Amino acid sequence: MDISIEDRVFAEAEILIRDKGTVRSLAKRFNVSKSTVHFDLSKRLKRLNLLLFKKVDDILKFNLSERHIRGGVATKIKYFNLKQIQNINKKFAKKQIKK
Repeated sequence: MDISIEDRVFAEAEILIRDKGTVRSLAKRFNVSKSTVHFDLSKRLKRLNLLLFKKVDDILKFNLSERHIRGGVATKIKYFNLKQIQNINKKFAKKQIKK
């Protein structure tokens, strides 16, 4: 089922405001690229509904300001999990040597 571009823009904006999501989550949900979502919310929405655009723009600016923090947390979790796996592998290898 295809929806019109205008309907998609309004749906993306409403979901972004309701869920405080990200461009990436919207792109996945609507099966379009991040570039398309960003263009929809920054250019098309501005022409269609200025009041809604201002609300969306505030959320996008907040996400941009927080992006480096999210990336740092994700990296920390990744390497913590890798270290846990390495520790398990070392313990397993020691048990195998003892046998």
